[in-house]
Amino acid sequence: MINYILSALIILSCGYAFFSGGVDSLSNAVITSGSSAVSLMLTILGSMATWGGVMRLAQASGLTDKITMLIKPFLKIVFRGLDSSSNAFKAIAMNIAANIFGLGNAATPLGIEAMRALEKEENCGNVASRNMLLLTVFNTSSIEIIPTTVATLRLAHGSNSPLDILPCVLLVSVASLTVSILCVYIFDTKNSARRKNKE
Repeated sequence: MINYILSALIILSCGYAFFSGGVDSLSNAVITSGSSAVSLMLTILGSMATWGGVMRLAQASGLTDKITMLIKPFLKIVFRGLDSSSNAFKAIAMNIAANIFGLGNAATPLGIEAMRALEKEENCGNVASRNMLLLTVFNTSSIEIIPTTVATLRLAHGSNSPLDILPCVLLVSVASLTVSILCVYIFDTKNSARRKNKE
């Protein structure tokens, strides 16, 4: 589907440039955008390497383990019915801790491991359980202490204070995560009630 959308946007852009007399601007954009994209990617890669190293140090020093212990009481409330000593719970806690520190590369395998462990422990078959939905929500609406990618993009485009958006990012992330968790509980409760009525 995304291929059709992107193709339509390209065709519409070329058509608009042709009929509005902006062919020269379009040609210049096509020529220069490639080098700009490569330059931007190199900037982002440098930032990711730097912060990734910092986060790895935090992981090696045991800081992420301490964060995991801090969020454990909260996770017990959210992931109801899940044994806190189970492999699934431990993987979920590590996954969320990695996301908080911006360790996306480390968070992904932990999220996959947590999902597989949930599938085994909850034995839900082909239907995702509430805890699976919650894990997906936490990965999608994760709260990051340092939004490195956004800060790097702002810096590359001339921002003098790329991290001044941090309070807003944290506020929006917390609000988004709260609403998402509530939606999971509301809709899962309704679906459970419907399944019971059908039975």
